[in-house]
Amino acid sequence: MGEFDLIRRFFQRPAAAGVDVGVGDDCAVLVPTPGARWLVSSDMLVEGRHFLSTVAPERLGHKALAVNLSDLAACGATPRGFTLALALPRVDEAWLAGFARGLWALADVSACPLIGGDTTQGPLNLCITVFGEAPAGQALLRSGARAGDEIWVSGRLGDARLALEVFRGTVALDGAGFETVRAAMECPMPRLALGQALRGVATAAIDVSDGLLGDLGHILAASGVGARLDLDALPRSAVLAAQPADLQRTCLLAGGDDYELVFTAPRGVRLPDVGVALTRIGVIEAEPGLRVVDVRGDAVEHGLKSFDHFAS
Repeated sequence: MGEFDLIRRFFQRPAAAGVDVGVGDDCAVLVPTPGARWLVSSDMLVEGRHFLSTVAPERLGHKALAVNLSDLAACGATPRGFTLALALPRVDEAWLAGFARGLWALADVSACPLIGGDTTQGPLNLCITVFGEAPAGQALLRSGARAGDEIWVSGRLGDARLALEVFRGTVALDGAGFETVRAAMECPMPRLALGQALRGVATAAIDVSDGLLGDLGHILAASGVGARLDLDALPRSAVLAAQPADLQRTCLLAGGDDYELVFTAPRGVRLPDVGVALTRIGVIEAEPGLRVVDVRGDAVEHGLKSFDHFAS
């Protein structure tokens, strides 16, 4: 099977609404919404770095798009389309069929059509660029947090890191527990509805991709503020809660791969209800720095840092 046959068979569909020209030409042609602003983000997934070779292709297709849509969610954007650059070591039709099923399933439920991209031969590598839009002046950014704002997080944290530790052989879980955390690692759901509902409510937002400490730290740096983070308030699954305290702390604070939204909002503001659990986990402070405290308010010494691709 040649490159263009591969594209036609697995990745080409008729143009969707808002797309004048999609896959099959030199460029896609999109129709902008009057008064909106474009939001664009790219993420790359590399085998052995971002995912294991044993992951099911359906789940990999889902996650490749999910991690990009999560960036749109963090900015309160509505998806409009995405491109896919795909490097494959060889043409494996069964693998491609599974990958495409996972990709299309999330694309359809998110109303985010594939509008172009590229394919080549090489080590397995997936790069997606997403395009979204938000009304002018309403995109959520990292720079709006103010002293006194409360810090909130969606869903639960830490399960993806716990799954990674099982794969590494440092933790043993029973079958049901492992499937719970493995699904969190391989099938995160981007919080698009929440992000859009937070426009005009949240003062700053980010998605948790590299770990809560580092990602919340980006908000603090961009906003010129500090924060107090309540360790015992961090939402976790029953599976993670059954683990030793040190492991829980690592997974919750520095685990990454959660793809939940962390956002700040004025105290007492009415938060949107979109069917996703929201947990208050701290407060923004004027003094710079990120303090982690326990239920008594005592400082928690942890020595943890979030993931960094190029850290020594």
